[in-house]
Amino acid sequence: MPDKLPINLHDLLHQRTVEGERIEYKAGWNPDPIVRTLCAFANDFENLGGGYVVIGQDCDANGQPLFPPVGLVENQLDAIQQALLAACQLIQPPYFPALSIEQVEGRKLIVLQAPGGMHRPYKAPASVNAKHKIWHYYIRRYSSTVEAKGEDEQELLSLTARVPFDDRFAQQTSPEDLSKSLMLEYLREVGSALADDAVGLSVEALGRQMNVIGGPVESPWPKNVGLLFFNEAPDRFFPYTQIDVVWFPEGAGGDRFDEKIFKGPLARMTREALGYIQRNYLHETVIKHPDRAEATRVWNFPYAAIEEALVNAVYHRSYEEREPVEVRISRDELVVLSFPGPDRSIRLADFAAGRAISRRYRNRRIGEFLKELDLTEGRSTGIPKILKVMAANGSPAPLFETDDDRCAYVIRLPVHTLTEQPTQQVTGEVTGEVTGEVERLIGVLVGEMARRQIQDALGLKHEDHFRNAYLTPALETGLVEMTLPDKPRSSKQRYRLTAQGRQWLQANAVKGSP
Repeated sequence: MPDKLPINLHDLLHQRTVEGERIEYKAGWNPDPIVRTLCAFANDFENLGGGYVVIGQDCDANGQPLFPPVGLVENQLDAIQQALLAACQLIQPPYFPALSIEQVEGRKLIVLQAPGGMHRPYKAPASVNAKHKIWHYYIRRYSSTVEAKGEDEQELLSLTARVPFDDRFAQQTSPEDLSKSLMLEYLREVGSALADDAVGLSVEALGRQMNVIGGPVESPWPKNVGLLFFNEAPDRFFPYTQIDVVWFPEGAGGDRFDEKIFKGPLARMTREALGYIQRNYLHETVIKHPDRAEATRVWNFPYAAIEEALVNAVYHRSYEEREPVEVRISRDELVVLSFPGPDRSIRLADFAAGRAISRRYRNRRIGEFLKELDLTEGRSTGIPKILKVMAANGSPAPLFETDDDRCAYVIRLPVHTLTEQPTQQVTGEVTGEVTGEVERLIGVLVGEMARRQIQDALGLKHEDHFRNAYLTPALETGLVEMTLPDKPRSSKQRYRLTAQGRQWLQANAVKGSP
């Protein structure tokens, strides 16, 4: 039975989460170009994560899909699948993409998901049906499939058996190390049709469809990317998979600092660190002008620039090195530090000038998941966006630094010179500054309640917003606590007022409202 896609089909076809160069549209079954493109995606020359071939979908001269699609006739589907199986056996070594039959606007499509292969380089015949076949290596060059020749062929051959770390098997683990609840949560968030069937699948079957489990049937192994996103404590397998947020009230050279460490699945860890920074260290300054009614509003550090810098570090760091991602905040700057530095294909002068375009990505699968979760756009867009956002805020230009040995990657965001400086880090103690969101949460919290119950009582639909604006701040004030603090993601987790929270409630007589 064909698999279902682990990503959102609508977003895929409209190139919202997968770049156009990673999608090939074919109006009908044409084995030669399709097999060559599958071979190119398997070779994954730039470590982008392979790609997709959509059969039954035509496009315009600019490569944009046309709707409604041409579609495939129902009685063609079996014949195409059989022909595809035979054609893929001609790829050397054999390579078989995941196949999904989808329906768009009443038309049937075959979608082939072709991840980067584990045994590159791959080669395919120039003509599938030729009596005397000639095999070539194929790669993607922008949005086209081309034969690898000369230096490109030599470089491809040098990648033999070099699989990016995040796409390798973790042979010391088993499928039981992946959390099915986290996998379901991801599928639902991205709007994958696979979410409907996933409840009835085993972890192994679901993991294979999501390409986070592989290996022989008798000995399946999770891939490193699966453990990073779908295990509650990936730092058990990859030490120092964490984000350290450090506040230096006296500057980086001072004796005092406050530190908070974030761990957990990559997406959650990143979001929690960003939410914490946003709540505790970002503030807006309003500057009024005597000659005009409109005031100027500036942030000490624009959030979008921090988001790009931190997600970039999580995406591109090495998970083989025992070094955390660090966010170092002082009154003068916010610094994001990760290890190692950028790829050597990037010239130092271009890197310092913010023109870094990587030839090859260190983590092809991590980027794939971050894009689906709308945490990154990929394709070297992070640095240009940081430059744009800092300029729009009126901030000094950011600095991008590394060393000759590419040991570390540093992004410095200078503080806006017109903003007032924070006087202290927000702590877990109640200081009287309790947000309206926290007040409303406290007002509806009766006894011990599950996250969903509190969210429903507040009339809130989006879990991320609820966690970032309501639940996490309430926990940090010390007014609310978990019933199972050692198992924060447990399905049995409940929340209740602390003694301090009950006292605060009595003193303020808060009534919750959505």
